[in-house]
Amino acid sequence: MLDTRGVAYTLRAMDDSKDPASEVEHPRSRQTAILNDRSQIQLQRCKLVHVSGARAGKEHELSRRRVTVGASEECDIMIADPPVSGEHFVIVRDEQSYLLQDLGSTNGTFLDNSRIKEAYLRPGVVVRAGDAFFRFEPVYERIELVPAETPEFGDLLGTSYRMREIFTVLGKVAPTEATILLQGETGTGKGAVARAIHKQSKRSDGPFVVFDCGAVAPNLVESELFGHERGAFTGAVQQRRGAFEQAHGGTLFIDELAELTLELQPKLLRALEEREFSRVGSHKPLRVDCRIIAASQRDLWDEVAAGRFREDLYFRLAVVTVPLPALRERQEDIPMLVDRFLAELDKDGYENFEVLDPELQQKLLAYEWPGNLRELRNTAERIALMEGADPFVRRPRSLEREADAKTLNGDTLAADYSLRFKDAKEQLVGAFEREYLTRLLSRTGSNIAKAAREAGIDRKYLYTLLAKHDLTSND
Repeated sequence: MLDTRGVAYTLRAMDDSKDPASEVEHPRSRQTAILNDRSQIQLQRCKLVHVSGARAGKEHELSRRRVTVGASEECDIMIADPPVSGEHFVIVRDEQSYLLQDLGSTNGTFLDNSRIKEAYLRPGVVVRAGDAFFRFEPVYERIELVPAETPEFGDLLGTSYRMREIFTVLGKVAPTEATILLQGETGTGKGAVARAIHKQSKRSDGPFVVFDCGAVAPNLVESELFGHERGAFTGAVQQRRGAFEQAHGGTLFIDELAELTLELQPKLLRALEEREFSRVGSHKPLRVDCRIIAASQRDLWDEVAAGRFREDLYFRLAVVTVPLPALRERQEDIPMLVDRFLAELDKDGYENFEVLDPELQQKLLAYEWPGNLRELRNTAERIALMEGADPFVRRPRSLEREADAKTLNGDTLAADYSLRFKDAKEQLVGAFEREYLTRLLSRTGSNIAKAAREAGIDRKYLYTLLAKHDLTSND
């Protein structure tokens, strides 16, 4: 049975120069192999690992809710060393944390060389009792699942083996408080999955709040996420409740998490660990009770390796990691999905996939769907609205894959297909942004206010984009 109570927190950079733990391989390197397999649903648990003395390397997985450590034979982890008390310390686990508590030991319990009475643990920290040193580490487990028998989970649909596996794990983790990380290409339904989890959780009567890190100007993210006080900055004419406050008692879905700047990531980490935060312009902490579901179309472990995402925040979020497959990897689900989309449109004569022309059916099944479910939904709508005409006439290159480049108004923005996917995509998006902004400035006479209105984006964000591409305006 899947145990979602073991919630691992973080890996933190440490100065190991004065610590016996420095001779032990860092847990990050031990996890790399399993983390590199993104096709597997993963569960994060924790363990204590001896990092000193004759027992160095011996591991103790924290599989129970309460684990005692000391010299007594009655302890779960026995350390027969004179400086260690009979019952020295205990680690208590709930669905959100691991709490280390000293049990009145004679020589004290130390966390990273600081004596503590009680403290929350982060994977990577070192715990000392007498002369015994332990490192608190995450353990990743690939989840072997029996696929669900039903082809649905809430409003989610899928007959494919992969989707039914996902439905199984969602059914197990949804009723818990475990933090979930969803990863997958754009349009794979991360938002729909998050909403389905919320509806099947104990918080279903509470709010479901969506915060998209990529849809907010970078300088406004902190205010939108944590709220602000009146007068906190220019334009803050009244107090504002952020996404965390709005989600109190419910679920906060943080989408496109990879877009969150490094400067804000520590504040998010503190909010997740301490379950409290402060509005911008205030030092008064506010308690929050909400479940976190995070999502990213970029691989967060790759972002960690590239130095763009904090390792400790990654481990705090990746308690259960669920990679969502692209539509091209679950083509047997297309008929069922088309049926759903056509039914939602309620158009006569287009009740389901089977009534479509066989040639059209074949095209739908053969296409690779780079836009995934979002693109399929739009195509279904176009099929219904065209009332019998060939729905592909207006975009033959997209459906028949005849072109290697995207053409806009006669101008071609071509991708460099010799690069890695991520690099080619960033290069193409960068070229598009620069071309769009250049034309926008030309069309609006470089008037920023007018350009922002026409583009439908925040003026400050427009300034950010112009600076990014070294473009100037009249303002």
